[in-house]
Amino acid sequence: MANRAAIHNALLTIDDWPVDTSAVAVVDANGLVASHGDLGHVFPLASVTKLVTALTMLVAVEEGTVSWTDLVTPGIMLANLMSHSGGVSRDEPISVMAPGLRRIYSNAGFEMAAAHLGERSGIAFGEYRGEAVLNPLGMSRTSLDGRAATGAQSTVGDLGRLAHQLLVPALVSAATLAVATRPWLPHLAGVLPGFGHQDPNPWGLGFEIRGHKSPHWTGSLNSPTTFGHFGQAGGFLWVDPQRMVALCSLSDRDFGPWAIAAWPALADAVLATW
Repeated sequence: MANRAAIHNALLTIDDWPVDTSAVAVVDANGLVASHGDLGHVFPLASVTKLVTALTMLVAVEEGTVSWTDLVTPGIMLANLMSHSGGVSRDEPISVMAPGLRRIYSNAGFEMAAAHLGERSGIAFGEYRGEAVLNPLGMSRTSLDGRAATGAQSTVGDLGRLAHQLLVPALVSAATLAVATRPWLPHLAGVLPGFGHQDPNPWGLGFEIRGHKSPHWTGSLNSPTTFGHFGQAGGFLWVDPQRMVALCSLSDRDFGPWAIAAWPALADAVLATW
């Protein structure tokens, strides 16, 4: 690993972003390596929320509360919903295609999965999520409304704790995390929001997987095994298990062309020091 000063210098590039407020952190197996900006500033997560939901689901699978092969609705398994392969529309819990044919990004599918966990556990999903993930990780600055797909607000400090857990898991076994961060139905094509049609468009069980997608919001130096999520609110978290490093950032400007240029450049600046 490069020295902390070199990594910190790479992080200073966020000062050139066209945003008013932003923060960034680099995490390795030992914890926080370097950061820049206010780690305690609260930002909306938008779809980065899905990473908290995904880890919650992994805990539930290990506890035996749910199974990836559970039929949430006829023909649609829990694994289909968590990997955007259920044929469910983006924002409505309705089928637009048979499952397993195409990667259709679906917020509604995540909400269906969360409702299924609530039904199986007899505990409201938000409460389960708090007890399974937020409280054990000390993510005290993270607040969530009822939405499992997009409803969280958090800080880069809290996301750093989540990133560390996704690098060196303790809440679930490494084997359980490995299953969830491998492509599910790896041959499926589909649209990666903001980056267009990808063939294939690999996705794990709650985690987007870089693979060989181009264009992409991670860097050219990220390994194909990199997984994570970005959000339309202007933030992201990725984990590169091959390099054993994670990067997370939040900002106060919605995702757009600025992020398409800035995020991969930041990733490559960090990884070039690694």
